[in-house]
Amino acid sequence: MNASNLKNHPQRIHLNNEVHARPHQMMSAPLRVTHVALLSNERSKDLDAINVLCDRYAVNRPNQDANFYIGDFPMFKLRWERHSEFSTYTISESCSNSTPFKETALSKLPVEWFDCLPGEVITMLNLELLGAPEGHRDLEGLSELFSSNTVAGSEVSDGAARVWSDFHIHGDGFNRILIENHHLRYRQAGRLVQRILEIETYRMLALLGLPLARQYSHDLSTCDSKLELVTQQLAMHREDENEQQLLYELSQIAANVEHIAGTGGYRFSATSAYYGLIKRRINELREQRIEGAQSFNEFMERRLEPAVRTCESVSARVQALSNRIARVSNLLRTRININLEAQNRDLLSSMDKRAAMQLRLQEMVEGLSVVVLSYYSVGLLDYVLKSLKQFGVNLDVDLVLGISVPFIVIAVLVSLRMNRRRLKKKDL
Repeated sequence: MNASNLKNHPQRIHLNNEVHARPHQMMSAPLRVTHVALLSNERSKDLDAINVLCDRYAVNRPNQDANFYIGDFPMFKLRWERHSEFSTYTISESCSNSTPFKETALSKLPVEWFDCLPGEVITMLNLELLGAPEGHRDLEGLSELFSSNTVAGSEVSDGAARVWSDFHIHGDGFNRILIENHHLRYRQAGRLVQRILEIETYRMLALLGLPLARQYSHDLSTCDSKLELVTQQLAMHREDENEQQLLYELSQIAANVEHIAGTGGYRFSATSAYYGLIKRRINELREQRIEGAQSFNEFMERRLEPAVRTCESVSARVQALSNRIARVSNLLRTRININLEAQNRDLLSSMDKRAAMQLRLQEMVEGLSVVVLSYYSVGLLDYVLKSLKQFGVNLDVDLVLGISVPFIVIAVLVSLRMNRRRLKKKDL
């Protein structure tokens, strides 16, 4: 069978290449890495900034539809990744195995180039990948590298490396991470560095939901109190109560809760998603505990997880409050509908009474109409008979009028009944 005769799905090549779209770099110690994550929604400006840098150093530009780029520049390497709400720039350079964190890889880039970058910094860190020292660094020596802060660390990749960080922003504006390479292979080192950078980036992105959670927690408590007051008023069921006013208050509460859900819902969902990514990346590290040091997993569980749980709690409160508002709204609308039905019943009863009264009035009017029309008909007949008598017709006018009166009354009555039946048929 000739495979060339088969028709490919138009997305087959793209979908196959998607799993290879963001490969890990090969890295070896000693290496200095600076990682910057910027919150922005301007992918085109990201590409423009990278193109400026590529043109300056005569390096191939990325494709215009690309969301990932690795450039090998004369003095450094640049890795750019575009995500849904942020972009990352990772600059790496070879360095000496000297005292860490004295320099940054950003020093190799032109200063004016940073003005081209869109967005706001959410993560900025220096990472040093160094060879294994003679013997193990003690915690006191590590503390000096991290400005005397408490350092967390562990052995990773089944003891192939040690990773240290204090998760603080230092005076130069950078976080610091130190990796001691004991026997990492090139690709293994690249994967480890990428995981560490992602953990730190996702940690900051996950925490973006915490200020909103704290702000909305007070607002939700206020809405909860107002809803409880409306519910109590419903339960008391006072006859003089204004249901329309209660419905207005309930709609105001619902609007406030929906505003919170609309502005904070995405952020809280993103917090949970980023925390899930952090947990997976930490599991991939395959940590082993170092005596006297807190591991990355322990640090995240004790310091980050409470913040994530706060966001999840607020998100759950929003959902629960929305459900309560829906139930109270249904109860209030049911009560209003019952009252409206009672009012409609009374109105229909009143209309029935008025209709019966109108019918009796109509019958009275109809009787009077028969009398009046008969009277005028007899009067007209009187004129006619008198006119005939003037022409010589010998008639007893009074006798004829007296005999004709019953017939005239019957004729008028039958005519009115026929007209009424004809009008009823038209209404039907």
